[in-house]
Amino acid sequence: MRTVRTEAAVIRGTGREWEIVELDLDPPAPREVRVRMLVAGLCHSDEHLRHLPAGTLPVRYPMVGGHEGAGVVEEVGEGVTRVRPGDHVVCSSVPACGTCRRCGQGRQNLCELGGNGLDGALYTPAGGYRFHADGQDFGGMSYLGTFARYAVVAEASLVPVGPDIPFEAAALIGCSVLTGWGTVVRAAEVRPDETVVIYGIGGSGVHAVQGARWAGARHIVAVDPVASRRDTAEELGATHTAADAEQAHRIVAQLTAGRLADHCVVLVGTVTPEVVSRAVDVIGRGGTVTLAGIGDPTENTVQLNGTLLALRHKRLQGALFGGVNTLTDVPLIVDLYRRGEIQLDSLVSGRYRLADISEGYRRLHGGHGVRHLIVHEHDPA
Repeated sequence: MRTVRTEAAVIRGTGREWEIVELDLDPPAPREVRVRMLVAGLCHSDEHLRHLPAGTLPVRYPMVGGHEGAGVVEEVGEGVTRVRPGDHVVCSSVPACGTCRRCGQGRQNLCELGGNGLDGALYTPAGGYRFHADGQDFGGMSYLGTFARYAVVAEASLVPVGPDIPFEAAALIGCSVLTGWGTVVRAAEVRPDETVVIYGIGGSGVHAVQGARWAGARHIVAVDPVASRRDTAEELGATHTAADAEQAHRIVAQLTAGRLADHCVVLVGTVTPEVVSRAVDVIGRGGTVTLAGIGDPTENTVQLNGTLLALRHKRLQGALFGGVNTLTDVPLIVDLYRRGEIQLDSLVSGRYRLADISEGYRRLHGGHGVRHLIVHEHDPA
């Protein structure tokens, strides 16, 4: 086993821009795998690393960005059994060891290896960091670092997929698809004939729409201020769309004869007290609000009347990684994709070289399309 050189997009601290650097990458230690990354997804969560006020979350810099990705296994360390060289893999932004207490309960999204992906140190027996430059260690976002052309990750962060699955589709599955689809299907447990409101039709929200359709919801109301995203939601199965929460409330009240929604799933880029309040308002008696988006960690973003929650038997819950079980839900999503029951290819709005990552994020923030990808360049074998 040997050290390799890799190009990567890194963040050195809050308020800093993405920087393209050359790093040394250690060989895989026991239970670790070196992956040749081919595609990485641009997600708002990586951008949050650039804007977090110092000390609000336990982020360790410098950090190699990227927590969505797909590639090919190049080398495995001792004791690796889940994958082998040549396998095509999805990188999961939350690990699943399959053996801890939470995994044994069927709650792999809460795997005890999950700890703090913002530290970037691997949770394998050897621990520590695999990216280095000039005597400095670089962590990997969510234990991955898919904004590097090569990365060493734990095998618990990988799920093999068939060679027939395009890498662009596979890259999306590891975070946005599982988060959006899973929040509706697994966390909220939407049932046939129910009414679902989805706030935020971005990278995860589009898959929440697809999850609601797959679950058999009668009414699917997609809420987003960007008209093109509302159009995309309709193409994916939303029965109605709204530009804001007030319009959504009127639509839902009319559709349900005043009973309001059974579920509201919140997947907006930044959760605020107003967003949460509006979400609770749009559900009826016995309804559930599921928060999968994140807000300012220094602010209390839930400010509600607890008496009304109790009297109307409403529930407010969080959802980490959609409540999915990676080892079973990734194969399920792949099967749905093969059968044409979930759309992935048509959602890709832009493809960029690693050097153009800032342009990709600029277009993402500007509301241009839904999903944007880094396509890594590699020399021919």
